[in-house]
Amino acid sequence: MEIRHLEYFIEVARQKSFSKAADQMHISQPSISKIIKEIEGHFGVVLFYRTTKYVELTDAGEIILEQAENIVSSFQNISANLVGGFNLRSGKIRIGIPPITGLTSFARLFGPFKRAYPNINMQLFEFGSKKIETGILDGILDVGIICIPPSDQELYEMICSIQDPLRLVVHPEHPFAQCEIIDYANLVNESFVLYSNDFSLNDLIIDRCMQAGFRPNVIFETMQLELMTQLVADHFGIALLPSTVCQHLDTAALVSVPLADPPIYLQLGVVWKKERYVSHATKAWLEFVREQINSEDKKPDITRNQWFWDTAAPS
Repeated sequence: MEIRHLEYFIEVARQKSFSKAADQMHISQPSISKIIKEIEGHFGVVLFYRTTKYVELTDAGEIILEQAENIVSSFQNISANLVGGFNLRSGKIRIGIPPITGLTSFARLFGPFKRAYPNINMQLFEFGSKKIETGILDGILDVGIICIPPSDQELYEMICSIQDPLRLVVHPEHPFAQCEIIDYANLVNESFVLYSNDFSLNDLIIDRCMQAGFRPNVIFETMQLELMTQLVADHFGIALLPSTVCQHLDTAALVSVPLADPPIYLQLGVVWKKERYVSHATKAWLEFVREQINSEDKKPDITRNQWFWDTAAPS
């Protein structure tokens, strides 16, 4: 069995689809199906429960997946050392990003970096912040962009962050739409549409409501920003979204209102695991991010998000 066979297995588990995994790994679906059968034959177990609509890991598959990820991560660290040492301008970076990244300054960094380093393969994986933190610790991701500082800051390095306060988003006919500012205590009888519980912002919102004396009535959780705002526009509930996102809302269908202090902030930051080897390709990405942030700091545009530094650049 080869390392790449384990990589194919991990990708099928990640995509929950043989066809999507085959597209991601640039091989045919029959080939990836054959490889999975070979792994199953090698261990004498069934790795996936298959239906016509999706595939799901079996208990045996879950056990093998954990070990396979460790093996592949160790192997990739070896490759990163060799590739990074011989050629700074090539390599691979696996970056975890939350869906909310698309409407922030971070979204404008990927294209310019790819043009500056065309031989560095950037793989982007869309997860919530909690899963990104886990992926970094497990070695599935090299770096990640998360919505708030990591839950255990002793395990991570963090070089920068964007600070952006949340605002209340309601339908224009909602009574709160006419308010200049809303206290969290006033939301006690509201129905909340939130990001899924894989997002750290979800926990912050619930904790802030608890501080105001109530547990929010969460009627729907989603990873899709468009679905969230559509539900609010259809009078289904209210949402709390960063001010940057609110700037892009259709003002005819949605109104955003400031929330009273103490505020909750979206604090997007780039993080990676402490004491793990950082490839030259990953270092190039982190340095590129820092340079772009420094250049933004020199612009006299007071309407942009606030960037601030937490630690020094990676060595």
